[in-house]
Amino acid sequence: MRAQIEVIPCKICGDKSSGIHYGVITCEGCKGFFRRSQQNNAMYSCSRQRNCLIDRTNRNRCQHCRLQKCLALGMSKDAVKFGRMSKKQRDSLYAEVQKHQKTQECVGSGGGGSSTLSLAREDSVCGGRAEDGEEGLSRSYSSGGSSSTLSDLDDIATLPDLFDLPLTPEEASEYCSLDLLGGNGGASTGHTSNSSSASSSSSSLSNQNSPQQTMLDGGDSGGIQLLHTHAQGLLDNLPDDCSITDLERITQSIVKSHLETCQYSAEDMKRFTWVQYTPEETRAFQNKSAEWMWQQCAHHITNAIQYVVEFAKRIAGFMDLCQNDQIILLKAGCLEVLLIRMCRAFNVNNNTIFFNGKFASPQFFKALGCDDLVSAVFDLGKGLCRLQLSDEEMALFSGAVLLSPDRPWLTDGQKVQKLQEKVYLSLQHSLQKNGASEERLDKLVSKLPIMKSICNLHIDKLEFFRLVHPETAYSFPPLYREVFGSEMSLPDSTHS
Repeated sequence: MRAQIEVIPCKICGDKSSGIHYGVITCEGCKGFFRRSQQNNAMYSCSRQRNCLIDRTNRNRCQHCRLQKCLALGMSKDAVKFGRMSKKQRDSLYAEVQKHQKTQECVGSGGGGSSTLSLAREDSVCGGRAEDGEEGLSRSYSSGGSSSTLSDLDDIATLPDLFDLPLTPEEASEYCSLDLLGGNGGASTGHTSNSSSASSSSSSLSNQNSPQQTMLDGGDSGGIQLLHTHAQGLLDNLPDDCSITDLERITQSIVKSHLETCQYSAEDMKRFTWVQYTPEETRAFQNKSAEWMWQQCAHHITNAIQYVVEFAKRIAGFMDLCQNDQIILLKAGCLEVLLIRMCRAFNVNNNTIFFNGKFASPQFFKALGCDDLVSAVFDLGKGLCRLQLSDEEMALFSGAVLLSPDRPWLTDGQKVQKLQEKVYLSLQHSLQKNGASEERLDKLVSKLPIMKSICNLHIDKLEFFRLVHPETAYSFPPLYREVFGSEMSLPDSTHS
């Protein structure tokens, strides 16, 4: 039934639909927009005549008219609460699907069957390949349910949970045994603060365009660099709500979270150190099409993003942030965290990286058509490996990078900054306790601009690929599209 429904475009904006959401056939973007609007009781306003055209290209320009169209076409507020639609709605939609199928049959077999593969089917194919190559090594999220649900980064609590993680501030505090915000953001008030923050975030964003591209272009990890400049003496003069004991507890908590959400263990990597692609296998991959190779890489990155999401959930205080800020931090920082984690999958001895069960050289990825991006990633991996980061250093550095308070569109940057400061102080304390020189921290921070440039280059390459191969780009895993460009859509010429 679902695959049949997906041939009908989104009723709101005309984009490719992903199923029935809140009683209406919609795309993932409109589904998430409607849910956020209702959960946050958003009050939007229109700067024009309240009759704005809502389609794929301009659906983010007027939230008021987009919401009114959702309601006018029958999206149900009750469905947000109960997740169901009435039997009458279901029967009506089923009849429409049948009608659409008959219309397609009348068009004839010559031109009616050229639509792209459904996302669920595409992901299952990619998932199967990855499972075959890395059986027993990397835990794949795709086996836990339909991959289409993974695009719902708009509410990270709805993502499938591989580790049965805490999803509420109370449970997160219990897990970490530490409230990083002192008495101002305790577990007992977590739901209330979340609700009010989400409501305020919705009103503050009501008359602005989507922050997605702004985050990718303007957001960086400069918060750490600024903190690094001014925090040299902070360990000797800690804030009142933070003691050395607190820093050590934060360290233990984040290291535990990191180890439990690592995609590959150090033991795994040791076992596979010299399992490399042969020259013949490398040539075979080099001869693959760019579309096929991009699909493979998009799948692997998507699976890795899931582990970063789980890591973030386990950082004490993260789930206390409003929903808007959780999403922004994850979208803007997950690739940087992946680049940090990458050094575990990098073999500095022969300049190879672990990919799909074996170690691959830079030439292995030639089919991507992104030699400069691949070279930059390998250079960063080599540089991070030379630092020989311990799990403790990697965990704390990843946490500090993720909790960057200077990401554009954050609702409560100060709250994020408090979290980052304590994680960063924990990193400083850890290095000092283990006898590391200040130069070691300088070297870590010096990698941030390189990581940012790689993130920007990845977005540039992805945008170019999307223009050249729109159908393939649109069939990438939903979470990948959500994180790196949620407004990816087929142009009019190909959509028809």
